[in-house]
Amino acid sequence: MSSSPLSAAKGFRLVASGIQTAADARHDEALLRAVEEYGPVADIWQTPRSLVVPRSYRRFEAFNAACEQFAARGWPVTVRLTGGGIVPQGPGILNLSLAYPVQGPPMQHSEAGYRLICGLLEVALRSLGVEAFPAAVEGSFCDGRYNLAVSQNGEAVKIAGTAQSWRRVAGSRDQHIGLVHGLILVDADSAVLTQAANDFEAAIGSARRYLPQKVTSLAQLLGPLPDLVSCFEQALLSALGDTSFNRRA
Repeated sequence: MSSSPLSAAKGFRLVASGIQTAADARHDEALLRAVEEYGPVADIWQTPRSLVVPRSYRRFEAFNAACEQFAARGWPVTVRLTGGGIVPQGPGILNLSLAYPVQGPPMQHSEAGYRLICGLLEVALRSLGVEAFPAAVEGSFCDGRYNLAVSQNGEAVKIAGTAQSWRRVAGSRDQHIGLVHGLILVDADSAVLTQAANDFEAAIGSARRYLPQKVTSLAQLLGPLPDLVSCFEQALLSALGDTSFNRRA
């Protein structure tokens, strides 16, 4: 990660001029430290292929063995700070992360954080002709009520997921730093991702299973387009700098 932000948009400083390729899915946790020096910061990034799980998955006795097995298969496993469920990462998946300080307990700011990240993603998707909305999508991996979904045949289908974590500022009683994250399936095969998630759940002895038809990607909605990942990056940058969005947020 660049130690010095290069530009500012929507009140957040961007930490890089283009999409960063991170070593693993805990890349954006470094933004928590950057906030103390720069104020609100944003990052657009991607990782090599991997699976990301919350710390709660460590309770399964077969967890460590499953991690070794999947690393050998080319799906290394990363344990993240945020909650939720299993999430695939990799080429064709973009991440937008925002980190910023707030006063008061995190529960007072959690809903606003989700509305902020969902609103930005909605604006970016709409610029490409895709109407998305926050919704729970039962059967999708890492389901939550602040997924972003699209309507297909009258049903909600997930295209993006969101998560957040909070850290108290050292020496402060009521100042916290929030990390709000959105993962967008841009040009990725939802069936392959869902199968990897299901295989890992089976390997650790979990009863959770997911349905590939409950997840889609921007490429599946729009068809094959050249440089779709770069195109969506530009849409995200435009959304971050959209002054009309700033007023709504």
